Amino acid sequence: MLISLIAPAYNEEGNIVPFARSVASAFKDLPGGGTCELVFVDDGSSDHTLSVMRSVFDDSYIKESSLIVKVVEFSRNFGKEAAIYAGLEHSSGDICVLIDTDMQQPPAIARQMVDILLDDKQRCFDCVAAYQEQRKRGQLRNWCSSMFYRVLGASSGMDVLADASDFRAFRANVRDALLGMTEYFRFSKGLFSWIGFKTKAFPYTPDDRLTGETTWSFWKLAKYAINGLMSFSTFPLRIATWLGAVASTLAIIYMVIVVSQRLLFGVDVPGYATIVSLVLLLGGLQLLVLGVMGEYLSRVYTQGKKRPIYIKRSCSSNREG
Repeated sequence: MLISLIAPAYNEEGNIVPFARSVASAFKDLPGGGTCELVFVDDGSSDHTLSVMRSVFDDSYIKESSLIVKVVEFSRNFGKEAAIYAGLEHSSGDICVLIDTDMQQPPAIARQMVDILLDDKQRCFDCVAAYQEQRKRGQLRNWCSSMFYRVLGASSGMDVLADASDFRAFRANVRDALLGMTEYFRFSKGLFSWIGFKTKAFPYTPDDRLTGETTWSFWKLAKYAINGLMSFSTFPLRIATWLGAVASTLAIIYMVIVVSQRLLFGVDVPGYATIVSLVLLLGGLQLLVLGVMGEYLSRVYTQGKKRPIYIKRSCSSNREG
């Protein structure tokens, strides 16, 4: 039995060693003499994250444990989704775990999730998805997050687990299904929902970051959410269609009213201000519709190039050969 923990990292130099030691401690007594491998993926960090990852090979605590450590280095920053895909490709465990290195997702919790999959009574489940019972973010972000999951589920026809994060444990068949989806614009939460499999929701309370500051601002999260929505739903295109239909209907109604006033009642046709307002309104709607269509077209264009999801610069392990 081999357990693979996939840990993408970007500028996390202060968290790597404590995280690795925590993983070694949490997975030191796997049943049946099982072993654990930790797959680090350096997503083009600009600090010393990569060198700190490699220093884990010589860490005394890690050497005394049976933990296998792999380090995958990107040629540049490709983003977390690409790092997750790379980690999946370089993992070989019977059970895989996606986990962050900032210690907000404790390895001890990951061990509990793995134990659920190892329990013979839980063989019906293929995946355990962690979700936060109580979010520490502001009310606005919580509301936006909740609305996003509702919209994604309703517009895509998928069964989306509300508030579930990428913090998951899953069997090898789930990993193989994810690797079979080679799309460039990836959104893991949507991919997990799309492939299906029996998933158990697991509540947890995240810890505070050990060191450093998060790079996920509100606007980055908003962009990430839009990417997810456009990757799994044609809802924005439908909105564009509805806007066009409503605008055209209103324009026809207004035209009938203006012509009737002129012919039946001799009322002068509204002047310059009205015409300019209508032109600006309809022009804005047209640009909005073209923008939505252009966004989808750009994704088809990018995917059509069939460029790799990531480019690996190097790969090393403390158990070479």
